[in-house]
Amino acid sequence: MATATHHHSATANGGAHLHIQQPPPPLPNFLASIKLKHVKLGYHYLISHLLTLSLLPIAAVAAVHIVQLNLDDVETIYRRLQENCEAFVTVGGAVVLGIAAYLMTRPRTIYLVDYSCYKPPEGLKAPCAKFMERSERHGGFNPSALEFQRKILERSGLGDETYLPEALHCIPPAPSMAAARKEAEDVMFGALENLFESTKLKPKDIGILVVNCSLFNPTPSLSAMIVNKYKLRGNIKTFNLGGMGCSAGVIAVDLAKDMLQVHRNTYAVVVSMENITQNWYFGNRKSMLIPNCLFRIGGSAVLLSNRPGDRRRAKYKLLHVVRTHCGSDDTAFNCVRQEQDDTGKTGVSLSKDLMAIAGGALKANITTLGPLVLPISEQLLFFASLVARKLASTKTKPYIPDFKLAFDHFCIHAGGRAVIDELERSLQLSAEHVEPSRMTLYRFGNTSSSSIWYELAYTEAKGRVTKGNRIWQIAFGSGFKCNSAVWEAVRAVKPSESNNPWADCIHKFPVEIKVPFKDFTKPQGPKLESTQKYTHSTNLLLNLHQYPRRDSNPKEENVLTPLQMPLDYKP
Repeated sequence: MATATHHHSATANGGAHLHIQQPPPPLPNFLASIKLKHVKLGYHYLISHLLTLSLLPIAAVAAVHIVQLNLDDVETIYRRLQENCEAFVTVGGAVVLGIAAYLMTRPRTIYLVDYSCYKPPEGLKAPCAKFMERSERHGGFNPSALEFQRKILERSGLGDETYLPEALHCIPPAPSMAAARKEAEDVMFGALENLFESTKLKPKDIGILVVNCSLFNPTPSLSAMIVNKYKLRGNIKTFNLGGMGCSAGVIAVDLAKDMLQVHRNTYAVVVSMENITQNWYFGNRKSMLIPNCLFRIGGSAVLLSNRPGDRRRAKYKLLHVVRTHCGSDDTAFNCVRQEQDDTGKTGVSLSKDLMAIAGGALKANITTLGPLVLPISEQLLFFASLVARKLASTKTKPYIPDFKLAFDHFCIHAGGRAVIDELERSLQLSAEHVEPSRMTLYRFGNTSSSSIWYELAYTEAKGRVTKGNRIWQIAFGSGFKCNSAVWEAVRAVKPSESNNPWADCIHKFPVEIKVPFKDFTKPQGPKLESTQKYTHSTNLLLNLHQYPRRDSNPKEENVLTPLQMPLDYKP
């Protein structure tokens, strides 16, 4: 037991001072203070650098032997090389040929030089109050449909600064082919003008053009409209992707990547957008009203290059694209479908199987992506967990790999609040990891396939992207598809004041998003009719993170599991 030590000392006038020396503080209990995450990080570092650490002793021994060489030893080595000159030349030539063959056949590096996100004019802002006021004045929505839309808006996570096309601001709304074309031109040309200005790219230098838009596919096509506007060269390779949903942006990047592997020293431009004007639903079927509440104007233009000289000015390089398609299953194929209601009004219908289908697609995509991006330490832990579960008689929880060790930033498609909440929980992400997705949904709404670029722009505007950072873009779409793209920053990306949609408002973010809470775990009243059932399921959809999981109460047969959340609302 530690005790205090007393010292007595005398003064010149005969007095005495009593000094009490306190015992030294006890050493901390290191076993109690060690955190699992610190041990895991140490293990990750050890396994990741295992080859380097194992080569260090060999390199040290070799260095000692080289230092101890004398002139006689060097002369002996030189004489032996002369005696075996033919073998030495043969081996050296084979090595040179092998290196040359590798350099000629390896995939070309795809650089993301820059990108631009369209920011609509202030006059197109659609606050929630204005949205509801215009819906009421339209006269086509019954009271039940109006109340349904109001509740969706309250729980959606959208703010009051999202944008709707000009035709929907009219009283009454005036959707038409001409208005839809104008919306498409404003979005595409607006994003492209900013891209050309920031990169100093001449339109005639573009060799590949890919445009994706799900629900608006006029003739001439959207890509032809761009060719005509900017007088692009006659041998340009153009592609127009339609009906592929919110994940089409990643599909378009994958197509451009494949084309850049074939055509040398070429620029590719990818334009991603959605058109709202002609796809607004004016009926009362609740399964078709959700897109009205979530989808807003937005678009992006991305410049890709396979020119080695563009590495210095490029922001990122493409590492992986993983695409998962569940369309061979009839249920997955029909879970999101554009169709007409009983009155002949066209809209996007959501199936009751959407949540389960989306979860399966997500699981399959992550399973494929994991071995490509996860460090070997995580893969070994996952394999050990799998073996333990097979050998153990008792059921143990599967090990969930830590994707935070593989990625620095996450761009989760802003399809809705439930999407972001569930992926945050399932992947054990922090609030900062999902902040770009939440703020994009709040500021711009669901801009479909371009949302992942607004999220990356947010991360850049915050100054968080440094050299070597990895970005994971993940999106979901009808069919049913789940697609991922992985980028690596080739330099520190500075916030752009002229080409970033967040430039004038980034200082206001992040904001606190308050969402009304309702306990849907309790009985909701009498037996629900068909339309009421959909209202109830939509409430679960928008409040899924507040709903208990199946494993927390095995007796609850109707409780949704984490992989049963709807990840998209539109084909």
